[in-house]
Formats: sequence, structure tokens, C-alpha cells
Amino acid sequence: MRFVDLIEKKKKGLEHTKEEIQFIIDSIMNNSAEDYQVSAWLMAVYFQGMTLDETANLTQAIINSGEVIDLSPIRNMNNGCGHIADKHSTGGVGDKITLILIPLLASCGVPIAKLSGRGLGHTGGTIDKLESIPGFKTDLDIEELIKKVKDTGLAIGAQTKRLTPADGKLYALRDVTATVDAIPLIASSVVSKKIASGADYVVLDVKYGSGAFLKTPEEACELAQWMVNIAAKLGKKFHAVITSMEQPLGRAVGNAIEVIESIEFLKGNMTADIKELTYQMSALTLCEVGLAQNQEEAYSKINEAITSGRALEYFKRLIQSQGGNPFVVDNYRLFTQPSYAFQIKAEKEGFIQNIDAYKTAYACKLLGAGRERKSDDIDYSAGIYLNKIFGEYVHTGEVVATLYANNQEKIDSACEYLKEAITIEHYEPNRSSMIYCII
Repeated sequence: MRFVDLIEKKKKGLEHTKEEIQFIIDSIMNNSAEDYQVSAWLMAVYFQGMTLDETANLTQAIINSGEVIDLSPIRNMNNGCGHIADKHSTGGVGDKITLILIPLLASCGVPIAKLSGRGLGHTGGTIDKLESIPGFKTDLDIEELIKKVKDTGLAIGAQTKRLTPADGKLYALRDVTATVDAIPLIASSVVSKKIASGADYVVLDVKYGSGAFLKTPEEACELAQWMVNIAAKLGKKFHAVITSMEQPLGRAVGNAIEVIESIEFLKGNMTADIKELTYQMSALTLCEVGLAQNQEEAYSKINEAITSGRALEYFKRLIQSQGGNPFVVDNYRLFTQPSYAFQIKAEKEGFIQNIDAYKTAYACKLLGAGRERKSDDIDYSAGIYLNKIFGEYVHTGEVVATLYANNQEKIDSACEYLKEAITIEHYEPNRSSMIYCII
């Protein structure tokens, strides 16, 4: 078998066999295929696509390129669940759902061993947010991750190169060959990492809109359906929740500032958009792992976990278990504090009609909260707090948003982008669900 023949085959739109897919991944891993050959094959896939069987075989080959985490020690914990759940988001602005969902589910009896990533570009990363907590350690080896879940019921660590290394090699070439947005390649990348992470059940948050890489709900549905179908082919159960990212989630965008909003949620102080998404994803999980019979029962369990303070206690456990200072939950001054703050005030009165997610994220990155390259440092204390969000009424001169940074020039640069992001009109906007559909 020759790599060039497989490029030719895919160029003609023909379907690869399972053995051919495995040969492609093996050739990438042992470096027998040149980068220009793999790039040519990726471009052929981009234009010709792949069948579901091909993509499932590609996903399995990527999984087999590295380790697969064995979570059976957690699965056998005497908690009445017997299942391991996981969650994945395709990336958004102000997306702190993982910080809320993981302790909430753990407090309801679902053990969670989650691997998350860092932020890149305009989307934030869960690991960066957690590392804004003084002392919090995310660099866990697999054995340490499992032990922490056995001890406390939950753990969140940084993604490891021991899982799906073929995906890393493929992505590096996709990134420089304009083939990142090929649906089969995206789907195989996400599903391979989730299955290699060892969970039985995964709930996906697939976003669309100005703050997401997919711009329409139709595109998000297509990707979601692919991922759900691939997982089913490989014997795993996934659900996908298609959600809007036209506007930031909640009020906070940044790192420490999003952790604080997550803590406030677990204390019962929640915005409607975060509540809708968190409750829906939690209910899907509780029903799937057998801890609730229906959505009504699931919502009741979720409410009880929050009102009793148990979900917040699990968040404190997570922090303490991973070396962080659990007292941040009650004293936000323990987070690194920014040197400067600037308030944007409304120039007219009316309703907040829109806050563009992408422009808000870009402004936040200018403040120092994001990175262009993986090697860039970020400022955990930088961020944006939206004093007013979609649908709320604002009077002339009232504060609409507050910017935080450690450099006045950064605030000056970010301010103009954030002002452009905010639209105020005299008429009240129509409210609709942020969930487009569930697959």
C-alpha cells in the first residue's frame, strides 16, 4: 500500500477501507508519510468528504494511536451510578459551563474525570480559568486524576499528549492548510478525544453564532449529528445540545472573573442563559446514567443540590483536592486583582438589544485575558463584566460594562471594540431559548 495511491483514491471521491485508514494513521505516526502528502490527503478529504463508516474508522484509528484511559476503578465506586460522564463544548465566549456542571453533577452522584484545554484565539479555556485560582494544579497524570475522582468524586486536568497523538499531528497540518473546518475531520477529532478519555456518556455543547467557529444553527446541527453518529458506531452514547453563541454567556468574560460568576451560580445567583444550558445538560446526563427518570425529576435534583449548598461544597472539594485555595469561594479578593478598571456608560437609554460575542471576546483578549499562540502568557485578572445583558433596560449614563486590566493602554484599545459590540434600542427584544435543538 502506498500513501500516494490513497491520495489519488480520495481525490476521486472514493471510499477508504478500514485498513487504508489505519495505514494512513500509522504512516503519520511513524513519519513514513511526508507532511506534503498528508496535507494533500487532507485537502482531498476537505473537497470530497468522508462517509460515516470512513469517519468512524478514522476516529478509531486516532484513538488507537495513543492511550485510552481506563476509568473502571471509578465506575465501580459504590455511588449508585455505575457510569462515567463527560462534557465537551466546541468553544464560546464567557463559556464557564464546565466550572458549574462538573461539581453540580458530582454532587448528584455522577463521578467526573474531565480533561480540558486552554484558550486559544477568541474562545476561553477551562484550564486557564481554573489556574486563576491560587495554587490550583491542572497538570495531573492519568493515575493521579483517577485517584482524585475516587477520593472526591471529581477532577479536572489538562489534556495530555498521551491521548490521541495522531489528532495532534493532523491538527497541526489542518491548521496551516485551511482544512480545519472539514466536518469529518472536526468530528473525528472531538469524538476520538472524548472516547479516549474513558467516559461512557458524553453531552456535547455545539455552538453557533458570532462567537463560535460555526456561524449557523444548520452547520452546528450537521456537526453534532456527525459526532453523535460516530460515537454510536463506536458503541458510545452521545447527546448534543445546539446552542447560540451570538452573545456571551452570562455576565463575565475572562478567567478569574468567570470563576467568580460560576461560584455565584452555585450559590443560587444565576443568569437565565447559563441556567437554561446548565440545567438541560445536567438533566440529560442524570437521565442517561439512571439517576433520574425524567427531566422533571432531574431538575428537582439539580435544584436541591444548589439550594442545599452541596454543589458549592463539591466545587470547594475540587479546588482543595487540586492544591487550590478553597477560601476563594467566600473571599474573591484572594484572586489576583487587576490594577485598572474602566466603566462604559450608556450614551442613550433603552434595552440591550445585542452584545456581539466575537467583538466582546476580542476586547477581552486585548485586555490580556486571551492568547494568540499556545506559548503566550495570559493575565488571569483581566476581563469584562457586563453590568447589563440582553433584554435589560439601561438609562443614559448608567454603567453597561466594566473592563479590568493591568495596563491602561490595553483598556483604551479594548474599550472601542466593546462599545461597538453593544447595541441599545428603544424597543424590547424578543426573548427566545438559547437552545436550538437537542440531537
